[in-house]
Amino acid sequence: MNTLLKLKKVNLKYQTDKDTIKVLNNIDLITKKKDTISIMGESGSGKTSLVMLIGGLEKATSGKIFFQNQDITALSEDEVSEIRRKHIGIVFQSFYLIPNYTAVENVALTLELNKFKNPQQQAKELLDRFGLKNRFNNLPSQLSGGEQQRVAIARAIAMKPDLILADEPTGNLDSKNSVMISNILFKYVKEEGSSLIIVTHDSKLANKAKRKIKIKDGKIV
Repeated sequence: MNTLLKLKKVNLKYQTDKDTIKVLNNIDLITKKKDTISIMGESGSGKTSLVMLIGGLEKATSGKIFFQNQDITALSEDEVSEIRRKHIGIVFQSFYLIPNYTAVENVALTLELNKFKNPQQQAKELLDRFGLKNRFNNLPSQLSGGEQQRVAIARAIAMKPDLILADEPTGNLDSKNSVMISNILFKYVKEEGSSLIIVTHDSKLANKAKRKIKIKDGKIV
């Protein structure tokens, strides 16, 4: 069985003083290894919340999420964090680079935390692969938006994750950089055999995925 990810009747809701806000309703989703999936929907439809649940950054109110046949909804925060650290790379719309770290240091940190040998060299090889050979020692403030996102992607894939989650990765970029970033992501998953789930408002980017999913009012439609 080549199932990588399985969501079964997943719900997410928040309780306020006056109301219960339903964010996701009975989500069923199966992702196979090497799958590429795009998720589209209006703002507030639940797209980002779904990515946060899959990445273990949010806890489901009910239902089960299986990653590599392990029920991550039954695990502790530390256990989920360990799975995410080793097997899931996350790319956000806002780059979240460490401002006082160079491009190389931002990427190498993930490898250092996981006790990889020669983390700086591996970081340089990744950045070079993404056309950033002349930006190794630049701080994020010295990089363009497209360059920062390439560093963020290099950081996310440094561990060669089984699953890459990308939440609006081109949302803050112009059209030229958007095309470059989407090409980098899809080329990488094809070469490395990773799975990709990408949230986007960009129909051209969504069309690159093998499967397209639309979310409306917290449900897959």
